[in-house]
Amino acid sequence: MSKPKTLPDERLAALAKALGHPARVHILRFLSVRATCVTGELAPELGLAASTVSEHLRILREAGLIQTQSAEGRPCYCLNQDGLNSLIAGLQTL
Repeated sequence: MSKPKTLPDERLAALAKALGHPARVHILRFLSVRATCVTGELAPELGLAASTVSEHLRILREAGLIQTQSAEGRPCYCLNQDGLNSLIAGLQTL
């Protein structure tokens, strides 16, 4: 088996930082069992204000761990498998 490609330290740190809050880990777990998720479904799931959830989603999106799509004019979020694969590969090289 070939060695995973080394992820730049800055990129791995950014991915790790995005996971640095329990709500963001919960969002990723929640999305992992769903194909897509409308923002309104996350606030009740997390017990947080919609504005707080939006901020967590922004951080995860900027890190490349989730993607945004549009469904009926509303933002829909799903996991970004490429971002998750980068995180896994980066961790495997530690």
